[in-house]
Amino acid sequence: MDTTAWDVGQAKALIEREVRAARAFLGDDGADQSALLPILQALQHHFGFVPPEAVAVVADALNLSKAEVKGVVSFYKDLRTSPPGEHVVALCRAEACQARGAEAVAAHLERTHGLAPGGTSHGVTLTNTYCLGNCALGPAALIDDTKLVGRLDLHAADALVASLTPGGKS
Repeated sequence: MDTTAWDVGQAKALIEREVRAARAFLGDDGADQSALLPILQALQHHFGFVPPEAVAVVADALNLSKAEVKGVVSFYKDLRTSPPGEHVVALCRAEACQARGAEAVAAHLERTHGLAPGGTSHGVTLTNTYCLGNCALGPAALIDDTKLVGRLDLHAADALVASLTPGGKS
């Protein structure tokens, strides 16, 4: 994730790249609108989130209404509409992790650290995810899309937040 400042030229280049890829895969018939989700993912990857300014640009490029684009952005929980914190913690909320205490960890993170799903506190953004494939070692979390953490109990959650916050404090 680059978290680059909004630039309409860069956004249009990303959109065109994804439309070309969809056309190469699907042909010309309906490929443009099929590129909507890959476009939104590319924008988020590049800018760190889907900026509100991007909605009109995407809608115009794909001949969709702004409401249609906003509907897709709001439907997919992995798409963000505001910049994330310096670190993103994706907490698994699937059944296996729930059975091993994920709900208690989520409640503790909110109560103790002010981290509610979709929110940011002390430079850390908490998101929900559903299965990281680490079920036997749940509750699990994925840090910054790169580091998988297992056996996340309340003490480990506190230590994790402390390691991610400026100065090591939560």
